[in-house]
Amino acid sequence: MKAIFIIFNQASYEMIISIMEREQIHGFTHWDNVAGKGSRTGEPHLGSHAWPTMNGAIMTMVEDTKVERFLKLLHKFDMQSEEQGLRAFVLNVEQQI
Repeated sequence: MKAIFIIFNQASYEMIISIMEREQIHGFTHWDNVAGKGSRTGEPHLGSHAWPTMNGAIMTMVEDTKVERFLKLLHKFDMQSEEQGLRAFVLNVEQQI
């Protein structure tokens, strides 16, 4: 089992949920109005007058067999609108109760 932490422009929320549904990834936690700035490229999303956009974040637990395909689909979506910004991080899940 892997935890996938996805940070994205708020405008991308519906598309990410759609990808998750198609891939039968059901459980997730969503944070709205997340401020931040990427470490590589892109504009800050700070909710300020100068940088008015905001991010969202989703964390979902994914079976190991689904991780690679899900990341490829997220990457494909990100490449369609790189300026929006999307990052996904995969973490090992040691235990669950």
